[in-house]
Amino acid sequence: MNQQNIRNLTLFDLLARSWTLPSAVEALRFSTDSSVAAFACANGTIALASLADPEPPESRVRVSGDLGQTTIRPREKPAAPLIITERLRDGAPLIAASGQSDFLAGASDGRVVRVTATGEVDNTAIRLNGAIMALDHARGQGLTAASDGADVLLASASDGIVRSLTRHGGGEVAALGFSPSGRQLAVCRGNEISIWTLVGEPALIRTVSFPQPPAAVRWSADSEWIACPLASGGFGVARLTDGKAGTVGDFPAMVRTVSWSERADALIASGAFRIAAWSMKLPPLEGETGGALVTGRPGLVVVEAVAGHPTRPLAAAGFANGQIIVARIGERDELLVKPSGGAVTALAWSADGRHLAAGTADGGASLITFPAQMFK
Repeated sequence: MNQQNIRNLTLFDLLARSWTLPSAVEALRFSTDSSVAAFACANGTIALASLADPEPPESRVRVSGDLGQTTIRPREKPAAPLIITERLRDGAPLIAASGQSDFLAGASDGRVVRVTATGEVDNTAIRLNGAIMALDHARGQGLTAASDGADVLLASASDGIVRSLTRHGGGEVAALGFSPSGRQLAVCRGNEISIWTLVGEPALIRTVSFPQPPAAVRWSADSEWIACPLASGGFGVARLTDGKAGTVGDFPAMVRTVSWSERADALIASGAFRIAAWSMKLPPLEGETGGALVTGRPGLVVVEAVAGHPTRPLAAAGFANGQIIVARIGERDELLVKPSGGAVTALAWSADGRHLAAGTADGGASLITFPAQMFK
């Protein structure tokens, strides 16, 4: 490689392992032990990548003795190939982390299957009448929730019992989400989110209504708040102690993802021309806008995906033009990680915050591993 080519390398070229898949990546998850990343593909398969890196960035960093300048050399070997599962359904399978390095996935025939880190697919005891439309797992409680749009089943790993949650409200179930403790379950059905306690017999404890159907649900780390993209634009947010809810609209594009930052005590969202962020000291309830946090730089391309860093007050954003940036929440400066490519459809950080996984509409899958000193 000549010197000119070295100078033209981007941060993505230096830090990422990347692959090209035959169809779009629509969702991704890290395993519970952060050893595997799973990419759900539009052709019905799941692609699995090991986080073990034979050439971690720390091994390629050099500090010159005379000037103290830090450089990083390119990788010398190509990334190990992805493991691809059998086709599970029409469209991207829903996936949830379950065991240490395993995942649960929904199949088109109503099965919930277990997918191992090596790509094997095994049946579980959960089966519904139609294709799985919503799925989540609470590892701490050993509970799995799944729905075919009509019924919601709860399965316990400890006793093997599968039971049906009482129907509440009209419309189809669009999403399920366990609280961080696993003791509560949010069910998005119609224009409502119903919150169920799972301590003892499942019981409905609160219902939150929105003007539009919630398309997903994201709990804050303290389980006090939920946020949800809305099916026809904007997002909703609700405080569970009193059920007070609000919506934020007027986005130039669909809000496809929302994410929480525990360190910044903030909520972030896609759908704007920069990262949209709010301080939860002044939450966006009842038209309140005073908590808005200017984050990153405005541009001409819409943010399609966001992910709050698990241990630092940082947010990653992926744009429709393939750009990926990392910014400190509430500040304008941003780190350009990837300058261009296919539209970013999914972003997620590993639990330790060292790895950022990304998926794109043109089948790109990548793992970006940051040196420990990058975000001091």
